[in-house]
Amino acid sequence: MQIVPIPGVGFDSNVYLLIDERKALIDTGTGFYADYIIKKIKEACPLEEISFIILTHEHFDHTGGIDALKKFCDAEVMIHEEGAETLEEGLDWSSCFFGVKQKKVKVDRKLKEGDIISLGKSELVVLHTPGHSRGSICLYEEKSKSLFSGDLIFCGGGIGRTDFYGGDLEELIQSIERIKKLDVNALYPGHGEWAVENGSFHIKLAERYARQLI
Repeated sequence: MQIVPIPGVGFDSNVYLLIDERKALIDTGTGFYADYIIKKIKEACPLEEISFIILTHEHFDHTGGIDALKKFCDAEVMIHEEGAETLEEGLDWSSCFFGVKQKKVKVDRKLKEGDIISLGKSELVVLHTPGHSRGSICLYEEKSKSLFSGDLIFCGGGIGRTDFYGGDLEELIQSIERIKKLDVNALYPGHGEWAVENGSFHIKLAERYARQLI
C-alpha cells in the first residue's frame, strides 16, 4: 500500500490517499481548498479510480470536501454509524464554526467497531475511538503498522479537543489507552505533521498529556 499524504491548508484536515488494488481517501478537508486537494490527487492517480472516501469523524473540517470530490468519482462514502446522522441530516453544529451550512451527504456504509475495509493486499481495521467526537474512528493497517488517528491524537503528544459537542476527555483517554496497545510505526493524524516511524512514542506522549488535564 502506498500512502500519499496531502497536508491540510488553513483549518483543513490532512487528506491521505491510499493506493492499492483499490484506492481510498481518508478525510476530505472543508472543501474550501478542493482545487488544491484535487490537484495533489491527480499527481498520484486518476480521480475516477478512487473507490472509497473514509471519514475519521463527522466534523466539517474533515467532511466538507465530499461534494467537490464526488463530482469526479463514484466513491463509496464511509463513516462510523455514530457520526452518520450529521452528514445525512446536514446538522450544523460543526459547520457553523466555518460560517457555512453542513450539506446533506449520502452515507453508503456506516462503519462499526472491528469492520474491515479491504483495499486489496492491505486491509484497514476500524477502531471506534470516541472522545473528540461520538463518531471518531482510527484506522489501523497491520502489515505496515500504520495508524490513521483522525483527531484523537497528533504527533508530538497533542490530543483532539473535547469541548465540542460529543467530546469527552475521559473517553478520549480510554481511546488513547486502547491504541497504545497496538504496534504502531507510522502515525498519520488528522492535522499537522505525520511520523513514518516511532508512532507508538507519540501515542505515549499524548496519553501522558491527556492525563495531566484530568
